[in-house]
Amino acid sequence: MFVKIDSDHSRFKQIIRGKIKKELRKFITHGEMIGRQGKDLVSIPLPQIDMPHFVYGPRQMGGVGQGEGKPGTVIGAGEIEGDGSGQAGNEEGDHVLETELTVAELVELMGEELELPRIQPKGDSNLNSEKEKYTGIGMSGPESLRHFKRTYRQALRRQIIAGSYDPKHPRIVPMREDRRYRVSRKEVRPEQEAVIIYMMDVSGSMGAEQKEIVRMETFWIDTWIRAHYKGLQARYIVHDAVAREVDRDTFYKTRESGGTIISSAYKLCLDLIHKHYPPSDWNIYAFHFSDGDNWSGNDTQECLKLLQDELLPIVNLFGYGQVESEYGSGQFLRDLSEKFYREGGATHESLVVSKIASRDAIYDSIKDFLGKGR
Repeated sequence: MFVKIDSDHSRFKQIIRGKIKKELRKFITHGEMIGRQGKDLVSIPLPQIDMPHFVYGPRQMGGVGQGEGKPGTVIGAGEIEGDGSGQAGNEEGDHVLETELTVAELVELMGEELELPRIQPKGDSNLNSEKEKYTGIGMSGPESLRHFKRTYRQALRRQIIAGSYDPKHPRIVPMREDRRYRVSRKEVRPEQEAVIIYMMDVSGSMGAEQKEIVRMETFWIDTWIRAHYKGLQARYIVHDAVAREVDRDTFYKTRESGGTIISSAYKLCLDLIHKHYPPSDWNIYAFHFSDGDNWSGNDTQECLKLLQDELLPIVNLFGYGQVESEYGSGQFLRDLSEKFYREGGATHESLVVSKIASRDAIYDSIKDFLGKGR
């Protein structure tokens, strides 16, 4: 019975998993998962799955269990729930199943569906952590580490040898010399540390819809990269004509006006790296989102120089996402492509650019950014 139940449960989980993967593009591009995220779980509505219910044969359609009866017979007042509002209909009601996934399970599904390669951290980290590792059993130690199974076995062995064990009335009484304890030692392990630096143009041409697209895309980027590192920090930079560091909430809600000087964000990004994240110890990811407008061609040239000489050589990945806006020219993406792209692709393996025309383009843009496995 239990084997059958386990088999059915496993099959049902596979059905759920398949449904989620099938609808993943919709969830990614409409932000439904982000709004339902808890501390460790993400709640997902799956209205496509029919909940199990009884289906009666034709002989049972007309009765109420006490004779043949007639169709439409009222069983009894108070047994029909509802407030009586709404229109009558002949369609079956919707059955919405809420299922919960851990963030780790969600990441695996996204990786499978987008066919993302696992991230390969660069270099060797100098950061170490100590972890207790249990390596054996000893005869002394703190009571919190007592091994109850080994203690019981030792007491049983002693009583059998002494002839005091009675199989008809088994009673095992461990003595002090029977107690066994887990023995641990500290193990030093290297850890890979990573930081993501998000930059966004918050000039007047970047409206609420553009920021919402950035919010959804960075959620998935953050979730995927975080799954590959034990420690991940995130820093947020907004810029118009001047760049400044802000917290996460301000990053998505700030709206400014005036000109746009992109180089101010790149310079602040470099300043954060030099002060807090030496490239020899850290895996560094930088993402910049803009509608493609820049104040002048001279500043664009300065941006291209900062990228080529300083940023691209030290980061695992630099992603530029251009969010389409009716007020933006989109010129910066063309300038990046002309500088760093040839027929065979990008001239620098750390650079990825992606055009995000609308919410529907988020899905493919995520694959653009994360498809290199860097």
